Amino acid sequence: MLSLFVLSLIASDPALAAEIHAADTALFGTYFEQCDPAKLEKMVAPDFEMFHDKGGFVFRDGASFVADYAKTCEAKKAPDAWRSRRELVASTMKVDPVPGYGAIEEGDHLFYERKGDGPEKLVGRAHFVQVWQKTPEGWKLARVLSYRHEAVN
Repeated sequence: MLSLFVLSLIASDPALAAEIHAADTALFGTYFEQCDPAKLEKMVAPDFEMFHDKGGFVFRDGASFVADYAKTCEAKKAPDAWRSRRELVASTMKVDPVPGYGAIEEGDHLFYERKGDGPEKLVGRAHFVQVWQKTPEGWKLARVLSYRHEAVN
């Protein structure tokens, strides 16, 4: 968990940075380590969009993002399935407010894989920019730019 001291170094508003860090952690924990489409659906905006340097304009709305997740997460329940995990590089996280809307988060993240319950291996790194929308129900991920993907050996 990031301390407020570290957050104060990387954001002009430490409270906002802490909220976004918590939303980021919850969303990616759900996406990579759980299989809960109903929970994920509450974390993304209906007009969610994702742009990826390898996959292109990957998602054009929240419903298709959640539907795709529901299909792939079920397959990860098999005992010998490949599983992934995403880790935010905390020292790279920057958060800026978007008045009247929410916040912009930028940083790097690492990706790990393992087969079944086998050992985890670092396999990739990428940069991201995410736009978070503040709603009465909480923070929702609205836009994602995911790029500079590179394999890590």
